Amino acid sequence: MREYPYTWTLKNAQFSKDRGKVFSCFSCGGGSSMGYKLSGFDVIGCNEIDPKMMDTYIRNHHPKFSFLESIETFKTRQDLPDELFDLDILDGSPPCSSFSMAGNREKDWGKEKKFREGQAEQVLDNLFFDFIDLAEKLRPKVVIAENVTGLLLGAAFEYVRKIYNAFDKAGYTCQHWKLDASDMGVPQQRQRVFFVCLRKDLADQFMEQVDLFSVKPMIDMEFTGRKIPFSEIEEHGATEGDGKLYPSVHEMWKRTIVGGQMIRNSGAQAISHYKLDPTKVLYTIIGQDGAGAYHHELPRTLTKSEYCKAGTFPMDYDFMENKTKYMVGMSVPPVMMARVADRVWDYWLSQIEKTPDVPGLSNPTTTIGYSRNEQIDYVKE
Repeated sequence: MREYPYTWTLKNAQFSKDRGKVFSCFSCGGGSSMGYKLSGFDVIGCNEIDPKMMDTYIRNHHPKFSFLESIETFKTRQDLPDELFDLDILDGSPPCSSFSMAGNREKDWGKEKKFREGQAEQVLDNLFFDFIDLAEKLRPKVVIAENVTGLLLGAAFEYVRKIYNAFDKAGYTCQHWKLDASDMGVPQQRQRVFFVCLRKDLADQFMEQVDLFSVKPMIDMEFTGRKIPFSEIEEHGATEGDGKLYPSVHEMWKRTIVGGQMIRNSGAQAISHYKLDPTKVLYTIIGQDGAGAYHHELPRTLTKSEYCKAGTFPMDYDFMENKTKYMVGMSVPPVMMARVADRVWDYWLSQIEKTPDVPGLSNPTTTIGYSRNEQIDYVKE
């Protein structure tokens, strides 16, 4: 298994770009893109609606193609480059606040809303299906979509059925897994759902019976990596964090035990705030204000270095005007994405010798069928 240290830099990472082409939708600052690059893929471009996110993506990734527009507009373009019809992986993380257990869930379904400042209003729960429409148009070999685990709970699971049906109609066999980043070499407990889909005309050679009732393309998505406690990523000697500690939060911090959720004056718990336990893995980093992890000995938030390590972001990543916490909290940890990409390569893409001619695929390509064992070189800081 390839090694992916959580402390690394863009400056010193060696991206081989020999495993195929990837295009990323809802790209944000490029967490998933960095994961594909670590795994050896060539990320040729992105689609993003937020100007600030796009500026940050371009600053750090220098994509060949970038489309600053909604996916509803992007999917209808008639002037897309030929390379986008020759993808190995189409990647996307459709905005998911409508399904998050921390949001309004059912109350927001079907409503137009802005995901954050600077964006146009969209019906967020429709964006996943716009993404599938794009997949049907581009016909990549594999489609990978990431979302919150709330999608699997309660009434929201009906959307999962619709997602499966939409992928089926688009010509893909679909599977999904709930994965935890802390099992994959990431110093953060971050559970996410990954939909991993293989184009049907390529799937026959990988089909195996997975239970009494279904046959699916075989791919192993079980990860059992070592849990990395906060003590291993702690920046010793830091007296201030990367965010302001308000007096009310300071008071909560003083009366909260190590590892506990913050306690308000009323005695109620501040669910999204906790004093971390250095012997345990960090909880999920939440990008929005009003949530946070606080040091166990000093009244401070996490530092930029600690956020980068917890999210496996490169230490020299240029966040520009964006808060480190926000960007890390909104992104797929690069190492998490690299692990998923490795499995897709090992089980599927490395075994596909030639892409057959299919309608809508303008440039059939040959994919080299071998598996590499070499590791990427990093410099620890």
